[in-house]
Amino acid sequence: MDINTALPLVVRKSRAHGGLARGLHEAAKAIEKHNAHLCVLADDCDQPDYVKLVKALCADHNVKVLRAPSAKTLGEWAGLCKIDSEGKARKVVGCGCVVVKDYGEQHEAVEVVQQYKD
Repeated sequence: MDINTALPLVVRKSRAHGGLARGLHEAAKAIEKHNAHLCVLADDCDQPDYVKLVKALCADHNVKVLRAPSAKTLGEWAGLCKIDSEGKARKVVGCGCVVVKDYGEQHEAVEVVQQYKD
């Protein structure tokens, strides 16, 4: 299992267990409270101040930062969408940043993400 398949799985499992902070406000609160295990930032985030703030908070609190391909993809992983009858995501809302506060159960994908080096 590689990082590209493990990361969406970790984010989805975390969401299912209620351990996901979505968006800048929730993410900053979780990092400041030392509840964060992992931060996922969208690659296509076009606001340099946003990226700079998230990276600085994560560096100060020793939280690992990983990158997602796009804000829409990250929003879909974080559950910011509607699922139609065919099981496809519709009306996906972009999300610049999510923080994993609780992995849920321990599984192979969590180990892959924890061992990943940038």
